[in-house]
Amino acid sequence: MTIKEQIQQCEKELAEQFRTLEECAYRNQCKVLDAFAKLRIATRHFMPSCGYGYGDEGRDTLGALFAEVFGAEAGLVSPNILSGTHALTVGLFGLLRTGDTLFSIAGAPYETLHEVIAGSGNGSLADYGIAFRKCELKDGAFDFAAIEEGLRDPSVRVVFIQRSRGYAWRDALSEAQIADACRFVRRCGFQGCIFVDNCYGEFVEETEPTQNGADIAVGSLIKNPGGGLAPTGGYIVGKKEYVDRIAGRLTAPSIGAEVGSYAFGYQYFYQGLFFAPHIVCQALKGALLIGACLQKMGYETSPAVGARPYDITRAIRFRTRGELVAFIQAVQEASPVDSFVHLEPWDMPGYEDPVIMAAGCFVPGASIELSADAPVREPYIAYFQGGLTYEHCRYALEKILAKIKK
Repeated sequence: MTIKEQIQQCEKELAEQFRTLEECAYRNQCKVLDAFAKLRIATRHFMPSCGYGYGDEGRDTLGALFAEVFGAEAGLVSPNILSGTHALTVGLFGLLRTGDTLFSIAGAPYETLHEVIAGSGNGSLADYGIAFRKCELKDGAFDFAAIEEGLRDPSVRVVFIQRSRGYAWRDALSEAQIADACRFVRRCGFQGCIFVDNCYGEFVEETEPTQNGADIAVGSLIKNPGGGLAPTGGYIVGKKEYVDRIAGRLTAPSIGAEVGSYAFGYQYFYQGLFFAPHIVCQALKGALLIGACLQKMGYETSPAVGARPYDITRAIRFRTRGELVAFIQAVQEASPVDSFVHLEPWDMPGYEDPVIMAAGCFVPGASIELSADAPVREPYIAYFQGGLTYEHCRYALEKILAKIKK
């Protein structure tokens, strides 16, 4: 069977899953359009601002728009939030104080947060006397007994949930699982903030964590909600009291969200959000296809073929370092930007092992665009995500399969 025939066969087998994703994208698109109409979005909201940015209607309305879409009381959306890690850091520092404890109930957070939480002498949470504890997931689900035990500590002020897999071999958490966890945490008497790292999960399902019991959800605009158009930025949505506290950390406690200009205008942020449900669907279909094809070649992938994905990431376990590196290189070679670049692992800031990263993107580092990365260590697992168009995903898959077979 040729590579094209193999891909066509997998597409036929995935047809029903594709239809499910497309229906979800339609309902999310309706939700976004209803929010645009409710807030009466107009071209004036796209205009740039400068200086302090007092009265910047585009900035303020963008925050309100995200809050409406995510079913939250308030939203803070800013190009001055530089990445998902920055958004998470600002959020955690805005909510936690000396003597408090951050309690992660989904295992260790993503690697770039390790120094934020427990670094020494670098301005970490630990440096400010904020403790950290965690409990692991149990067979991919929340360990409610361990959560209940952890919540007996009265110093816990923030319960942290990472929705996506990070660099772990597990499925992303579903909205149903997050809702169950939030209800359980409240039944345990917890009165603090339930905080969700929502990166890679936006618009994958029909609801978001802030519609299912979370107090705060945080993410990057160069992932799902930016729709491939947002050039930078991040968002924080949730209860107004918490968003206000976080805004005081992003700027200053005396001014909060009242300032912050952007001289390039906000059109791409609004337009990216409009595109996001469709773009996420394209990425999900591409991830399903690559998972199905590689499984037929004998590779283990996560989530399992046939399972509903709960984020845009596809994990693939390779047998050797060489296979892993070749896969990442093939993704780069199929990219529209810098396809000629020969990738090698390097010591990337914030990561504990050398990382190889394919990111031939129009917006550097935008993992809603076709990209892949991996820490170069055993087990040799690559994390593939994004794809602005399904056609690009399919094209890249042909290149990937050809290189792997070779």
